[in-house]
Amino acid sequence: MNYAFPIDALLHSLKYRTNLALAPVLADLLLAQIDKTVLPDFIIPMPLHPARLRERGFNQAMEIGRQISKKSGVPLLPALCRRVRDTASQTRLPWKEREKNIQDAFDCEGKLNGKRIAIVDDVMTTGATLNELARVLRKCEAVHISAWVVARTLPGTP
Repeated sequence: MNYAFPIDALLHSLKYRTNLALAPVLADLLLAQIDKTVLPDFIIPMPLHPARLRERGFNQAMEIGRQISKKSGVPLLPALCRRVRDTASQTRLPWKEREKNIQDAFDCEGKLNGKRIAIVDDVMTTGATLNELARVLRKCEAVHISAWVVARTLPGTP
């Protein structure tokens, strides 16, 4: 889905107004777009840095991922990966600087030998954050990594 009204308003309300009741709604919208004949072995929510988590009080990707896991039966691995570098908010950076900003921001512990992984996040803009986490997951020997995002900001969107 495009990151436009009404999805943008719903995501904003979840993320910045702590409207956690929207997580199941957003999970349903995301699940409606997923081919359930090829589900992954595990779901990994996009990690927040501990400082951002303390500031916000919750991880919106975790809340959406928890609902998707519950509704799909795919196990959620919330502690496998962590954000080890407190990066500048990607939303405040020009598109071209986002990849450099997110480099080496994640660490994942454990082996995913041959497993299929779905990374859950709320919004994808350039894909830099998802690509960086996927790079780290490949080092853990995951063989197939999908990005499950509620909304996508298209190039040229303000």
